[in-house]
Amino acid sequence: MWPTGIATGVGSLPGTDVREAAALVVGETPELPALPELPERGVGADMIGRTAGLLVDLAVEVVPTGWRVTARPGRDLRRARDLMAGDLDAFDDACDRARPAWVKVQVAGPWTLAAAVELASGHRVLTDRGAVREFAASLAEGLRGHVAEIAERTGASVVVQLDEPGLPAVIAGSLPTASGYGTVRAVRAPDAQDVLRDLISSVDAPVVVHCCADRPPIRLLAGAGAAAVGIDATRPAFAGASAEPAALDAIGETWDAGTPLLLGLVPGTAPRREPEIGELARAGFELADRLGFDRHRLARLAVPTPACGLAGATPDWAHRALALSRELGRAFADPDE
Repeated sequence: MWPTGIATGVGSLPGTDVREAAALVVGETPELPALPELPERGVGADMIGRTAGLLVDLAVEVVPTGWRVTARPGRDLRRARDLMAGDLDAFDDACDRARPAWVKVQVAGPWTLAAAVELASGHRVLTDRGAVREFAASLAEGLRGHVAEIAERTGASVVVQLDEPGLPAVIAGSLPTASGYGTVRAVRAPDAQDVLRDLISSVDAPVVVHCCADRPPIRLLAGAGAAAVGIDATRPAFAGASAEPAALDAIGETWDAGTPLLLGLVPGTAPRREPEIGELARAGFELADRLGFDRHRLARLAVPTPACGLAGATPDWAHRALALSRELGRAFADPDE
């Protein structure tokens, strides 16, 4: 796996200049730079559009309600693929100067993708379990090619991050139907885990599953075979006096099993007062203390990141957030200091 005491980004950044973004992630998180995502560029630069561009033998297009399955690739899908090609060129150039041993790429996970894309009927792909598995298989095939290309171009080992912000709603059955008068039937947690496990096992790279929702299903994600689980550790369920025993227990069990966390501790937007590195580090150390883990293990158990994507941050804070994450990784590696 990746070395200890490092940091990385979650993925998204503000702005539209991909070369500037690539230089930023490689400069501030050189041990594990994340391929930048710049959703401000519009259609095809969003998480769902970027992921749809990787699908094999499946095509989608933009309609007034979002992304929808279509018979053949059109302008929207071509734009998504063109943007990704430009992103890879810029990332390759930035990595060529730094030569990182590891890089990370992000795509929407199968359940978030199935919840966001519509079938031709207007219903979510999520409503058709056969279509869900077809999308998951298509994504797995596309990811294999994507990972191979990035590994060849950068000379680095690749980590894949599956973003699953929609998974808690999928399991809870809280997503509205196309009519808006009902909700889509809940997916059983074991079924959700099976689809994730199949996808993870078919990708020839370590796979991180990231969920920055209020109560991410940490046990489910770790049990699917993820190499690591990414969470927003600033959420009330994990932090301070509001921390919930069940949420903390899930982290403890995950760490006990040897699965690290991508621990989102740095604010995703500029706070009124910039936190000192000691404050941020204390949150990680206190979590380890609370769960009975030696602080010296934290560098192996946790990779610090911003709380979630930085698309809503100012350019200055995006730069500072990644720098703080890197400083935090060093602090985890030397708790005595």
